[in-house]
Order: sequence, then C-alpha cells, then structure tokens
Amino acid sequence: MHPTHSLIPAPRQVSGPDGGSFELDAETRLVAADEAAQGVARWLRGALGAATGLPLSPYGAEGANTITLSVDPALAAELGDEGYRIEVTPDTARLTGGGPAGLFWAAQTLRQLLGPDAYRCAPLPGRTWPLPPISAEDTPRFAWRGLMLDVSRHFTPKDGVLRHLDLLAAHKLNVFHFHLTDDQGWRIEIKRYPKLTESGSWRSRTKYGHRASPLWEDKPHGGFYTQDDIREIVAYATARHISVIPEIDIPGHSQAAITAYPELGNTDVIDTTSLSVWDTWGVNPNVLAPTDNTLRFYEGVLEEVLDLFPAGAGRFSEFVHIGGDECPKDQWKQSPAAQARIKELGLRDEDELQSWFIRHFDHWLTARGRRLIGWDEILEGGLAPGAAVSSWRGYQGGITAARAGHDVVMCPEQQVYLDHRQDGGADEPVPIGWVRTLEDVYRFEPVPPQLTSDEARHVLGTQANVWTEVMETPARVDYQAYPRLVAFAEVAWSALPAPADRDFADFERRMAVHYRRLDALGVGYRPPTGPLPWQQRPGVLGRPKDGPPPVV
Repeated sequence: MHPTHSLIPAPRQVSGPDGGSFELDAETRLVAADEAAQGVARWLRGALGAATGLPLSPYGAEGANTITLSVDPALAAELGDEGYRIEVTPDTARLTGGGPAGLFWAAQTLRQLLGPDAYRCAPLPGRTWPLPPISAEDTPRFAWRGLMLDVSRHFTPKDGVLRHLDLLAAHKLNVFHFHLTDDQGWRIEIKRYPKLTESGSWRSRTKYGHRASPLWEDKPHGGFYTQDDIREIVAYATARHISVIPEIDIPGHSQAAITAYPELGNTDVIDTTSLSVWDTWGVNPNVLAPTDNTLRFYEGVLEEVLDLFPAGAGRFSEFVHIGGDECPKDQWKQSPAAQARIKELGLRDEDELQSWFIRHFDHWLTARGRRLIGWDEILEGGLAPGAAVSSWRGYQGGITAARAGHDVVMCPEQQVYLDHRQDGGADEPVPIGWVRTLEDVYRFEPVPPQLTSDEARHVLGTQANVWTEVMETPARVDYQAYPRLVAFAEVAWSALPAPADRDFADFERRMAVHYRRLDALGVGYRPPTGPLPWQQRPGVLGRPKDGPPPVV
C-alpha cells in the first residue's frame, strides 16, 4: 500500500503528486523557520533521529534536502490552530501548522509517511527513509479528542503514563483525563494531607476478575505520583499538545480518602476508623459527609491540584473533573448530621444534597478561573454556566446538557467504554459488558441527531474511557484499548460520513499497515484473529451482557 493511503486518522485532503520520493540521508536538515516551530522541531528531530540514526541538523537555510517546519497565522484563520499542511517534493518537505499544535500533528503525519520503522527507538540496519511525494491539508472535526485512564483500580506507574501520552500523540488525541482517586486508591500526593498517600494509596489485596469472582490476588497493590511526578507528566503532555484533566472524585467513590482521614465519612452512621482501602469493585456505600470540615478538606486538596495542573498547560487545562457519579444516599438518609444539613439548607432530599456538594465546588473553581466538569449525574440540581458534562450513561445526559447551554464531552458507556469486551468468543479475557468490536467503535457517532446545529456546538468532542478493574497489568490495558482506540481516534479527528456509510473495509486496509506501527511501538493490541494464548485469562469470571447495547 502506498504510504499516503495508510494514514490514520484519515486527512481531509491528500494527494500524491507526480515525482520521486524525498530520500532522507545524513545531509538532510530539519529546520524551524520561526520561533513558534522550535518546540515541534526539537521533538521531531529527537523522534526521527532515534529511529533513523540521522543527525537531521537544525543549521542552514531552507533549500534542497531540507525538512522545513513553520507556523502560519493565516493558515490558522483558515483551518484553525490544529490545522496543518504538508508538501513533499523529491528534494524537500514543508510542514506548516496553523499553530504549534497543528504543526505537531503535521509531524505525526510525516512520521507515518516514513513507515513503521520510524516508530522504533533505534535504527535497524539497511533501512532507507524515502518520503513519498504528497500534498495534504488537514484539521480535526472535534476540539476535544480524549482518553480517560483509571489509575486507581490498578495503578499505572509514571513511565507507563508517559508511554500512554506518546501513544495518544501518535493518534492525534489531545486530552488525557487522569482518574486519580477512587475507593480503591488515592494516587496523587497532597502535601497538607500526607496520609492520603501514606495509607490511602495501598490496599491489602485485590479482587481478580468481576466482583462476583471468587478469586483474589493476595498481595498489596498500590502506588502514587509525587508532586514532581505530576509536574513532569503535565510538562510531557504539554510538549505534545495534550491537556491533562485531573479527576478528584466527590462525594462518592471516596473510601480511600475516608480510610486515610476517617472524619471525612459519616461517622454518626458507621465506624469509619474500621474502613480500609477497598479491595473489590462496584458502587461503594461509604461516601463523604456533607460537613464544613469535608468542604475545607477538599478545598485544600484542590488548591494543590490547581497548582500542579496549571490553567495554561494545554487547550482544555482550565478544566478540573470532580466525578459526581454513583453516590449512594443510604448513609445520608441515616445520618442525623446529614439530615440537619438538608434542613439547614432548605433542600428537599438527599439528591439535592449531592447537587449542593457539586455546586459548592463549581462556584469554588469558577472563582479561581477554572471550569468544573463531571459525570452526567451532576446535571441533577443545576450547574453554573461554565460547567461541563461528561455524558457516560448514554447520549441523554449530553443532550440535556447541550440543550441547557452546557458544554459536553460524549463518552457513552454503550459505545466507547474500552473495558467492554471486543468479541463474543469464549477465549475473550475477563469479558465485561457488551461486545464492542473495532467496527462498532469505527461507526460510533458522537453527535446525537436529536441536537440542532446550535445545540451541537456545545459538543466539545468525545472521549474513550478505560476503567481498569479487570486490567491488572499494562498488557491488559494495551489489549483492551488497542486497536479500538485507533478507530476512535479517526472518529474524533476525521470528517467521516454517517456511521452506516463509513468505509470500514478501507479502514481495515489502512490498519494492516498500522498494526506494524503498533508493533514497532511495543503495543500489545488484540490481534484481528483473536487473543493470543498469553492474552487469555481462562477461568477468570467476567460479566458479559448479551445483545446490542441500548441507545439511550
């Protein structure tokens, strides 16, 4: 297949002009034509230099045997900051971005054109590096093109997070939603509350498989990121034009925090000092107490979070995710303190008490120039005008949010939860949820037809979510995410036709080349023929759901 016909995501316009290839060699220069292009030039020189062994000198004027990178504000007016153009002739290559981000995505396209071995970390003997003649113009469909990674249920060490960021960049995905806290572990160092990581980041054992499984991994599991780790992750992502969105879950999904600081829980209902970091899965009844002490505690947490995730570090870096989902109300119903708070605030019930919790932090973040985003349950009770919604229970939350004037990120579990199984076969490891094949993800449409064009403008974009309850190793995360995240990346970036009209056969042809890129990157994806023997988990209980998923 000609390299211009294997690009993923598919560009808006691409053609292969007549003429021979531009062969990179030891004399090829890689030059930034302006200051705005310097950062991308440094990244591209490092990536291609490692793979090819070529020096790609930054010195010298534009001319023959040169790759020239530039940023053109006039192009931004036409294609946006993330738009780009590439022109390759037999002796030059010119990459132009509407902004530095667009130039970076142009560099990702150039890397694909050089072939799968351009993704290796060291040169292979005897390789040559022809760039095919091409003229391409491209810009993304959606501004928010994201992946959520759950590092609470199973911890991903820092080097693994950096690897995921490189993989997102390679697929032109630009948002990394960092799920840092949950019942099963607190993963971010907070200086003023050291016990959050001293005791809240480790659990004594872990359920193996679905929560109904009789199997346990009887060894401690955990870990956390120091504040310097977080700063490094954010800087690494920013250099790749990826926004990192931290998630600090409230008021549910909080047993790890309550374990570390028992006064955060409903102490008039249960003995919170007896709790430990949760070792199994599901919706946990132990939620935060609606007290002033809890509010001040989480304000202190968020003060440090805002410093670690500054608003200028990426296009969507003003957002902070506060969860807001799956908060059982049983303890609040039994708690005299919670009932007194409901009465004091003039609320109708416990549902409105949860809304009060969310609105408090909505206003708190807004006052500091930040924007709250949460799972679609936060719609219940009303939001401040700047708040946004992650629509996970289906499309309906996003429809409601957009019609109310709130921005929304579409991530319906029925379509783009990548913990759901990829096939109905008996050898699929720990089968969870509905079957979502590569083709199913490729035919996912983020914008529901019920929205008018004005309402649809509130759809910032889309996101795939990776919940790691049954992904106990990095290899399991690779298997569940890839290759489906590749299809998702094309849905998020490319101007595709309606789902039924999408050319999946063409995508499969391009994937035949892209699998070799993933091989070079060391990604343990699910092969098209099914799981390899070491990717299977015989005897480990899952929870498959039969039939097609509902469209809700």
